[in-house]
Amino acid sequence: MAEILSKLKDCIAITNGKVEVKDSAAVKDLIDELIYEAVFAADEEQRKSLQRLVIEIARKMGAVPCSIQSLYEEMGRNYPGFSVPAINIRGLTYNVAQVIFKKAIEKNAGAFIFEIARSEIGYTKQRPIEYSAVVLAAAVKQGFTGPVFIQGDHFQLVRKYYLDNPKPETEYIKGLIKEAIEADFYNIDIDSSTLVDLEKPTLKEQQRPNFEVAARLTEFIRELQPEGVEVSVGGEIGEIGGKNSTPEELRAYLDGFKEVFKGDKGLSKLSVQSGTSHGGVVLPDGSLASVKIDFETLRAMSDLARKEYGLSGAVQHGASTLPDEAFHMFPETGASEVHLATGFQNIIYDSPALPDGFRQEVYKYINESFAKEKKEGQTDEQFIYKTRKKGFGELKQKWWDLAADVKAPIMKELEDKFELLFEKLKVVGSKALVDKFVKPFVVEKQVDIILK
Repeated sequence: MAEILSKLKDCIAITNGKVEVKDSAAVKDLIDELIYEAVFAADEEQRKSLQRLVIEIARKMGAVPCSIQSLYEEMGRNYPGFSVPAINIRGLTYNVAQVIFKKAIEKNAGAFIFEIARSEIGYTKQRPIEYSAVVLAAAVKQGFTGPVFIQGDHFQLVRKYYLDNPKPETEYIKGLIKEAIEADFYNIDIDSSTLVDLEKPTLKEQQRPNFEVAARLTEFIRELQPEGVEVSVGGEIGEIGGKNSTPEELRAYLDGFKEVFKGDKGLSKLSVQSGTSHGGVVLPDGSLASVKIDFETLRAMSDLARKEYGLSGAVQHGASTLPDEAFHMFPETGASEVHLATGFQNIIYDSPALPDGFRQEVYKYINESFAKEKKEGQTDEQFIYKTRKKGFGELKQKWWDLAADVKAPIMKELEDKFELLFEKLKVVGSKALVDKFVKPFVVEKQVDIILK
């Protein structure tokens, strides 16, 4: 740490906890070393201090964490014809984020989101402030400027924990929301769809636990959000992987939310179920089953959410493993946001460039550490496919330390995928609209590092 701070003192200044960048080019040259130390320093407090320093440097260099709220309000009034990709990065985060920013600069794209879910924060060992720092370090490295949307995905209440005792489960989610907002996550998706009670006689009563919890947590977010920032909040009505959502369920949820919520601005979007499942459905040989999305459901739900409730539209989860030819349908059916995760993980794991010895080392760790999670009747291939997402966290430094000539062809595969997604989802050229409606509000924070 002393070595990297010694190098930094020639290109940045810290006065009364405020950062000033004196030499942007020199910072870009040092950012690789700085973010590595910020993620892997032995002392936790040092890591957090360095992560905050990275975020503030990025802010000063024009990559500003923002809420997508105002853009989504415009989408509620006038749908612009694109669906915003929301990208979960589980491993090689610094490299993958650089690829995304590089492609965004090439394609003049501004409407894209970096996100991480409650579960991913755990098994990838990326706390919110680390995730923000790594993403923003990538922006610095690539020279990206403008709004950067960082999102808490599936801040989900676990049904069995909530039913056992709602208070500790609710308090856990509140703690995670607080941590995320402090880490410059100004976009948060509340998933209380797990609490829907299908035994109730009416749709409204079935959705009541869902919309009541979502409303209370949205109020909590509004209390915590920094002055000048309106956090974008998403709700969810359909448990992903379950039955398809209906317009009647949407109305029951949103009408109930409006009755309960006390505040000026509620939700900006709503996640629905239209036929996908997270990670896809894996067959016994480890391949993926083909998925049929009910795009007419998605169209109807987006139209309804937009026209009757002023939301940006419906959100599609679990889409990254769909065939490439399906993605153009999301903007055509008016989806405002599409969540993408496992497909990128699959590219990394299945790339011919990944040394097989390292791949087998990861699989050995998974088999030894998570054997109890293997379900009866599940083949070895199915188990590895469903569980290999957990091979990133404990082995994070080994992934990060892979040789450049190993990572480069993997990143090229990902770059081609992001180019396809940006084009199919029609966010190419979206920077102009983002810049028009999203005005970065700088929430400057103190850095507790002294340069010597």
